[in-house]
Amino acid sequence: MAANRRILMLPGDGIGIEVMNQVRVALDWMAKTRGLGFDVNEGKVGGAALEAHGVPLTDETMADAMASDAVLFGAVGGPKWDSLPFEKKPERGLLRLRKDMDLFANLRPALVFDALVDASTLKPEIVRGLDIMIVRELTGGMYFGKPRGVETLANGERRGVNTHVYTTSEIVRVARVGFELALKRNKRLCSAEKANVMEAGVLWREEVTKLHAEYKDVALTHMYADNAAMQLVRNPKQFDVIVTDNLFGDMLSDEAAMLTGSLGMLPSASLGAPDSHGRRRALYEPVHGSAPDIAGKDMANPLAMLLSFAMMLRYSFDREEDAQLVERAIHATLARGLRTPDIMQPGMTKVSTTEMGKAVVAEMAKLAG
Repeated sequence: MAANRRILMLPGDGIGIEVMNQVRVALDWMAKTRGLGFDVNEGKVGGAALEAHGVPLTDETMADAMASDAVLFGAVGGPKWDSLPFEKKPERGLLRLRKDMDLFANLRPALVFDALVDASTLKPEIVRGLDIMIVRELTGGMYFGKPRGVETLANGERRGVNTHVYTTSEIVRVARVGFELALKRNKRLCSAEKANVMEAGVLWREEVTKLHAEYKDVALTHMYADNAAMQLVRNPKQFDVIVTDNLFGDMLSDEAAMLTGSLGMLPSASLGAPDSHGRRRALYEPVHGSAPDIAGKDMANPLAMLLSFAMMLRYSFDREEDAQLVERAIHATLARGLRTPDIMQPGMTKVSTTEMGKAVVAEMAKLAG
């Protein structure tokens, strides 16, 4: 691969810095042994940007993100900045990246590794072999609809307003992502909404149903979002790909995350629309936060960050073999009994962030021969 494929690394705050370092180790190994070269730039976001520049994301860093083929994001936030006004909070940097890059499709896999079946709070027979992909619409719906805000009525009572609104084009483009992913997996797509009580849900169901005509090889089902939440803990393996809106996707993906036993194991990808050359803007990040209580202690789990790196290889650079190499190496590392504190189990070997990263790269070397 030519070295002019551009990656922007935004480690952010807290453990984001430590877990991103393990991606650098993997990238260095791939560059030396597999000819996988990238131009890698680094920027500041969140609290780190606030400290350096007074804003959670500078215009210059935003421009770098727009010019990059992919953005790798660590984590932002911490109690140090909790008292700042809303527009200055570290998380605003991430929200701006999503908005300005028009990253409308959030991909959240929920995968249970064989070695971690017992880490889930559900019975092993319920979660063993679980592999779900949730596609959440990320730029519309309740979180962005207008009117919104808090107002004081004539009688002095206060009222909070949020508007749940979707257009045909917003629904179709995220549903298309869901159908395309289903085609590459087990060809099953479940669309979740609340068409029984919400007009926007009615439109969502109608538009997804129409689009199904283009994807007849995919089995499409519809499910009310509250029932989907129940089914995720009752019989999660009935799902392959779930596509849903912003609000329900926020909740369902967090619920699915805990089926796996640890947020430290969960990656994500946020994708934009492909341009005329097939290139799409994309941001990859672990689901976990900045965990300031353990930052700097070399004890954070880097596997979600490394799995996000694998998603980048797959979705931004079409390097399926390399993506699978990273994922297989993580499986092998866990099978050896290596654990960071968040996934520690009796009889396993506790390792640091750095040691886990090195172990994964060592397994990559073994698997690559």
